[in-house]
Amino acid sequence: MKVRVKFKKHGAIRFIGHLDVMRFFQKCIRRAGLNIAYSGGYSPHQIMSFASPLGVGLESNGEYMDIELHTVTSSKDMVTRMNEASVEGIEIVSIKELPEGAGNAMASVAAASYSVRFREGKEPKINIAEKISDFMSLPQILITKETKKNILEVDLKPGIYEFHGNEDGSLFLFVDASSGGNIKPVTIIEALLNKYGECLQENACLITREETYLNLSKDESKPDFVPLDAIGRDIA
Repeated sequence: MKVRVKFKKHGAIRFIGHLDVMRFFQKCIRRAGLNIAYSGGYSPHQIMSFASPLGVGLESNGEYMDIELHTVTSSKDMVTRMNEASVEGIEIVSIKELPEGAGNAMASVAAASYSVRFREGKEPKINIAEKISDFMSLPQILITKETKKNILEVDLKPGIYEFHGNEDGSLFLFVDASSGGNIKPVTIIEALLNKYGECLQENACLITREETYLNLSKDESKPDFVPLDAIGRDIA
């Protein structure tokens, strides 16, 4: 059975890289006593795949991984056992059975939402929230992107689905997170500040990924974004 695990990542654990997070979950699953399936061959490994790996230094309320289990108990029981085997900073939110034919977590990612705050003493001089409307009214939001082979000019605007200020002073961004787009929040903040003659200070942003989404629509002009666990069901 293929299940999707949703988890949060906060605190000091945000400085742990993706490979170490993967190794942690391999140990956590064993400690929790989940009957996970292993690959074949000379070097068998647990069958798991993560959605879009989180960058070092970012926190998240909406991370996902898919695992294959030979046998299961209830969703509630497995969540409890994994949290008891977890460490401070990683909390299992839900475990849901995936329907037949569901794409894996990594291939399913289409969008992500983020909240952005600024470290004390590194806030921009301008009020970003007051500039968003003017910024988003631009016909294009062009940035220069350097690859191994050449330098490209990329338009960010089609991949920014929502951008606004929150009442608590943070910024909200809902953006393309697919393999073909994958817009980083800090890139948008930098582009906005550059438009108004200001540079983003180093390590100024405190970023939390709030949720990760897949697109249920087959019509590119009318996307239907839902959280990655929306297609699963709780196991009784």
